[in-house]
Amino acid sequence: QLQLVESGGGSVQPGGSLRLSCTTSGTSFDQYTIGWFRQAPGKGRDLVSCVSAPAGSLKYADSVKGRFTISRDNAKNTAFLQMDSLKPEDTGIYYCAATRTLCTTIADFFPAWGQGTQVTVFS
Repeated sequence: QLQLVESGGGSVQPGGSLRLSCTTSGTSFDQYTIGWFRQAPGKGRDLVSCVSAPAGSLKYADSVKGRFTISRDNAKNTAFLQMDSLKPEDTGIYYCAATRTLCTTIADFFPAWGQGTQVTVFS
């Protein structure tokens, strides 16, 4: 089972940037689809972005297209989420998750999760 650990969260002003990392341990990282989910206060987990395995196709929520970039480094067993032009509505806990399926917005299809990292965008 893949173990995932997120890092890189923090507090920024609108228009700022953050880069989240999802470091994994275990085997066969390159065979896992990696998704980044956001959980706003009082709400469920919504897919922000996803990079599938093995082809590496990308998926973004409409709200982050053009501002966020997902990537993965299979040699380092790590996935990234570059977040630019951040907005207050991007605030939430960001989780990375792994699945053997293709990208999907359904959180229940991701059996492995990290502990989350807080992102706060404040005026």
